[in-house]
Amino acid sequence: MSIIKANLEILPKGLQATLVLALLCLVAFPFVGSDFYKEMVTRMMILSIFAMSLDLLQGVTGLVSLGHAAYFGLAGYALAFLTPEGAAVSLWWTLPLAVLASSLAALVIGFFVVRTHGIYFIMVTMAFAQMVYFLFFDNKGLGGSDGLYINFKPSTSIFGVQTFDLDNKNHFYYFTLVMMLVVYALLRKLLWSPMGRALSGIRINEHRMRAMGYGTFKYKLSAFTIAGGVAGLAGYLQGAQSGFVNPELMGFHMSAHAIMMLVLGGMGNFAGAIVGAFSFEILLSVFKDLPNDLGKHWQLWMGTFIVLIIIFAPRGLMGLAEKLALVKAKLGKASQPVLDHE
Repeated sequence: MSIIKANLEILPKGLQATLVLALLCLVAFPFVGSDFYKEMVTRMMILSIFAMSLDLLQGVTGLVSLGHAAYFGLAGYALAFLTPEGAAVSLWWTLPLAVLASSLAALVIGFFVVRTHGIYFIMVTMAFAQMVYFLFFDNKGLGGSDGLYINFKPSTSIFGVQTFDLDNKNHFYYFTLVMMLVVYALLRKLLWSPMGRALSGIRINEHRMRAMGYGTFKYKLSAFTIAGGVAGLAGYLQGAQSGFVNPELMGFHMSAHAIMMLVLGGMGNFAGAIVGAFSFEILLSVFKDLPNDLGKHWQLWMGTFIVLIIIFAPRGLMGLAEKLALVKAKLGKASQPVLDHE
């Protein structure tokens, strides 16, 4: 399969209808789900935002990063540092500030790493992420290996008027859902903008794009910075939901999980990142709950499943759904009677 066809940017109408139906189910879920499952689905939506941020790099621009979790964790720590011990802090200025902190970190790190290519890019992103990880892990003043607690969820009051309450699980659920949809809409718009088309061109053939006069360094650095900011949004929501941050949020396994979500769902269309995040978390729960001590080896089952997806569905679950839809359409046409016009 060529790299041009490796990504499913245009979703078939049948697939679009299925995604709309899934969205309606998400909207209605708090009315039927328990608090436990509402928190679980909220976490899935947070991870969907995180996966979409990586999809901008890996699926659209062709940059595989093993250190993307650094920006996810930095925003969570920003919320922890900005929240005093005895009171809530305002959502309306801490959220932009946390996202800005992650974006600036991505800009600085990206200034160095986007000059590299291929395996060197992968290793350098991981090296920078490990530097950030051990900066927090080894420094007691930054929380150390134990991390930091966030005792209060951010306040949403405006001039003393409470707009909604993030302590309410339904309110937090719908706020996260809105954030996920906003990120999806903006990234889809970016995908089909001149900048998005340039990023796709860089993924396909960077040398040709440079020969055509495009400043590929500038485009890649912009994508790296935007992706870091979106990952920061997810990290902020993660910290607000759990009330706790630790260096593991920046660890290699978080970046690897995001990559597996993209592989599972399908890259290059952002809807695949959402499908992959939900599927990954559901499979994680299923494999961990396997009977007869089989759940202890959930990494083995998850790894096997990912390998099978790569072999039999290189474009992920979204690409597999498209293929099944095409097969169904062909079978439908073949079953239609042929009229004799003689």
